[in-house]
Amino acid sequence: MSAPLRTFTVDVTKDHLVFSAGHFITIGDFCERLHGHNFRLAAQVEGPLDANGYVFDFIALRDELQRVCDELDHRMLLPLQHPRIQLMQSEREIEVRFEDRRWVFPREECRLLPIEQTTVELIAAWIGEEALRRWNTTGLTSLTIRVEENFGQWASCRFTGFSP
Repeated sequence: MSAPLRTFTVDVTKDHLVFSAGHFITIGDFCERLHGHNFRLAAQVEGPLDANGYVFDFIALRDELQRVCDELDHRMLLPLQHPRIQLMQSEREIEVRFEDRRWVFPREECRLLPIEQTTVELIAAWIGEEALRRWNTTGLTSLTIRVEENFGQWASCRFTGFSP
């Protein structure tokens, strides 16, 4: 009998992997009020062990997630790819329009995300794409990013097939 194939996972979530941010989403013609959350991040990486017996270094994973939190903390999250939300940018401000609604934010207090909506699902996907772009994922077989928008309410995005 041959030995079964094994994969290993590393999970990281910490109390400090939190970012406070404002956002709104649209549902058809309905636009939510501006509001915010204390979002929390978690990640899981999966793959075989490397020569050191690691899938991925816990500390490196934690530090990378903290960088993402720092980039999003105390920002207004705005989607760049929403078909009906218009963003007009100047040197100091970002004007946002949806239907007959209009908001103006200081530019330095916004984070423009290349997503259609600022749902937790799409925020998780963006964070995962950023992770795959920034991190050395050699040998990994999957990455799952989880974003909590309210206690007990998580959304996840799982990436597979990016590295054998």
